[in-house]
Amino acid sequence: MGQVKLKENVIQIGNALPKIGMTAPDFKLVNTDLAEMSLKNYAGKRKLLSFVPSLDTAVCSLSTKKFNDAVGAHPEVVVLVISSDLPFAQKRFCGAEKVNNVHTLSMMRGKDAALSYGVLMEDGPLAGLSARAVFVLDEKDKLIYFEVVPEITSEPDYSKALAALLPGV
Repeated sequence: MGQVKLKENVIQIGNALPKIGMTAPDFKLVNTDLAEMSLKNYAGKRKLLSFVPSLDTAVCSLSTKKFNDAVGAHPEVVVLVISSDLPFAQKRFCGAEKVNNVHTLSMMRGKDAALSYGVLMEDGPLAGLSARAVFVLDEKDKLIYFEVVPEITSEPDYSKALAALLPGV
């Protein structure tokens, strides 16, 4: 079991993290149209999975907007922002913030995605939400990069994540 911090309070996170080079765990998440989505829906594209606790927090909102801006000119990749927010709230956030280059996916029907990626917070005030983490998958869903942000209130390393997602750019 791993750990992250929330303002110096240690929080346990779930199962072992996936390993670089392995096929990424598939998932069933809900998009803003209430359709069930999985990795198969994004087949053939490089993917950045951004797990965030909630888009209704400053850092989650900021990281989503930064990834949105970074991939606007790159239709060959997809950014999936995964949170526990309801799809209605995700859609409202994207509309209000003019976020249209990322796909938001909700864990409203289950926490299996956060569990299988090892980022479900097991205790603390945010128990049941995902820790902040970024996973980059190649076109065949092999894990090529990941970061679990050690302090939940901190941003991920955008430059490393985007270098893995957009090599040579």
